[in-house]
Amino acid sequence: MKKLSAACIILGISLFVGGCSNDHADDHIISLQDKISDAADSVSAQQETQNSSQDDRVYMDELSGSLQDFDGSHLTISSNGETYTFDVSQTRLECKYGIVLSDNVSIIYEGQLSGTDISTISPIKVTDQYHNEAPLEDRTLKGKIKRLTANALVMVTEKGNTVTFPVTGVKQYYKKGIKAGRWVYVHFRGKFIDSSQIDTKQYDGSFTKVISVSDVDPLKVPDPTPTPSPEPKKKDQHLRARIVSVSTNTITVVPQTANTELNVPVSSVPVYFKGGIAPGAYVNITYTGNFNGESTSGMKIRGVTGEDPDTLSARNISSTVTGTILGTTANTVLIQTYDGVKILCDRENAQDLSTSGMEEGADLRVTFNPAKSRTSNIYSCIKFEDP
Repeated sequence: MKKLSAACIILGISLFVGGCSNDHADDHIISLQDKISDAADSVSAQQETQNSSQDDRVYMDELSGSLQDFDGSHLTISSNGETYTFDVSQTRLECKYGIVLSDNVSIIYEGQLSGTDISTISPIKVTDQYHNEAPLEDRTLKGKIKRLTANALVMVTEKGNTVTFPVTGVKQYYKKGIKAGRWVYVHFRGKFIDSSQIDTKQYDGSFTKVISVSDVDPLKVPDPTPTPSPEPKKKDQHLRARIVSVSTNTITVVPQTANTELNVPVSSVPVYFKGGIAPGAYVNITYTGNFNGESTSGMKIRGVTGEDPDTLSARNISSTVTGTILGTTANTVLIQTYDGVKILCDRENAQDLSTSGMEEGADLRVTFNPAKSRTSNIYSCIKFEDP
């Protein structure tokens, strides 16, 4: 408007000033009229741009609270006494420790939140709460082994509660061997809250972050090459084999030198897995005696040690977990394993060879990197494929 007013003043002055012929005056007037028209157009364009920018303005904010539940595509938090459940199927999960129940998180969203009505907002990502005053602490739970599989440790605590922990890719050391009834210590982050409770004395620890499991505390693995006795009676031998499964006190493997499955008893020998007891990964079986190529008959098992994922390149990592898809977000997929735990997998930078399109209910086999999955329960993945 200022430009338009100035143009009108200039026109008035020009008409007032004499000394020009009528033709010249007419030319002046036409020229100035053109400038006024240009100025008016400019003002109109600026107003339209301002109006457009106001219409396109995006409102962004965050809502912080304690993480209460997650089903793969929906996430629930508690904030200031209210409960909010978000559809996060198009949302990025970016928390340091992953999706750990009881953790304080922030939902970054577009739109304007009105009371508890979340229908007007769209969550963009879930992050750690800024200046979190109650960060996750390392916790220890002692209990007796009830059952151990590749992905799940079921234990009975000193208070008589049954707890299922996810142990996929988790560091595990059993000095006395793996046996039902043996005491172990589980180091983990997170808490058991209402949504973790299956019944009055049974808990699901799927959305904790397990750090280690051991029958000694603190966990200290002895030197892998102990000093031999002055007069060794029998020479140790080693057999490299691929893990098929684990069932508490027995690990089923396929030796590299034979195309047959061996059931290796591990109830009374030291067992150490730095990257978990994952199907597809390799172990080194220490034994004396002779391997006949078909069974453990003739072998005295002295120890079982898993491969060290820290020393392997991505192309040589073969640890896998298999399950049914429960839901997806913008960067993750949640699966339910056959042995009863939920595993959250990072979809970014992973090769997807599966044919399901990540549809809920489809089966999925995931190759993951244990070395890059130690701090978060969102597993770093290498490949997705059909089982």
